[in-house]
Amino acid sequence: MTARKTMPLLLLLSLTLFACNLFANVPPGLAATATSMATPMPSDTPLLLTATPQPETLTPTSAPTSTPTEALTSTETPTPAQTMTPTPELTMTSIPTYVKLRGEVNTEHVSCRYGPGAPYLYKYGLVGGSNLEVLGRAEVWPGPGAWIEVQAIGGDNPCWMNAKYMNIKGDVSNAPPINPEDVILPQSPYYGPVTDVNAVRNGSQVTISWTGITLKAGDDSLQFPYLVEAWVCNAGQLVFTPTGTYALQVSLTDEAGCAAPSHGRVYAVEKHGYTNWVKISWPQP
Repeated sequence: MTARKTMPLLLLLSLTLFACNLFANVPPGLAATATSMATPMPSDTPLLLTATPQPETLTPTSAPTSTPTEALTSTETPTPAQTMTPTPELTMTSIPTYVKLRGEVNTEHVSCRYGPGAPYLYKYGLVGGSNLEVLGRAEVWPGPGAWIEVQAIGGDNPCWMNAKYMNIKGDVSNAPPINPEDVILPQSPYYGPVTDVNAVRNGSQVTISWTGITLKAGDDSLQFPYLVEAWVCNAGQLVFTPTGTYALQVSLTDEAGCAAPSHGRVYAVEKHGYTNWVKISWPQP
């Protein structure tokens, strides 16, 4: 072989040996990378790109800014001082004090009745010298004097008598007043009330009339079969006037000048008691 042909072969052999030694000293991972880079990829193989995840970058959040609180402004309106209005002095009205009185019957015999007045039914009799309690009083017109409700001392069966027949230990005006409208009369269980009650005025005279009832034999009380309870005006005062009658009418004097209106009611009476009363449509002066 000639020297000209031998030189290129030696040069090629030397380069090959140098390359082998070079790759023999390269780390395996790097050598593989280098080999793959040196090896051409087929033209029909798609290129796959692998995204390498990047570390998340934290954006610092700005610290909350503290907004200064607006100072509170007091809107309270001062309350003006109260003005004290002087209270008028109270006028003390004297309250009458009533007491339970006692007394002694001053006549031999006196009738004690169911109501405050002579027209009421007889209840029982009282004998002279009897000591009784006075429970109350009622002013009856025309007088004289008041009628008083009495009972035996410690008893429970009261009745009404004229005060003039008792010696009262004390002033009868200190006994409690009783409204005649509040007096409870015994009720008749057998008869109804009167009917057709009418009242007519002629000046100061008022005439009351009605249709009566027919009593059975033996039911007659032997006293007034009719009772008119009336409150009439006399000298500017409304006064209680009980009136008994055998007739079917009665006339009463009723003047003008009272603040309260006059009024009245009518009963029929039999021995067992009183029928229901009927109100009088009273003609005012």
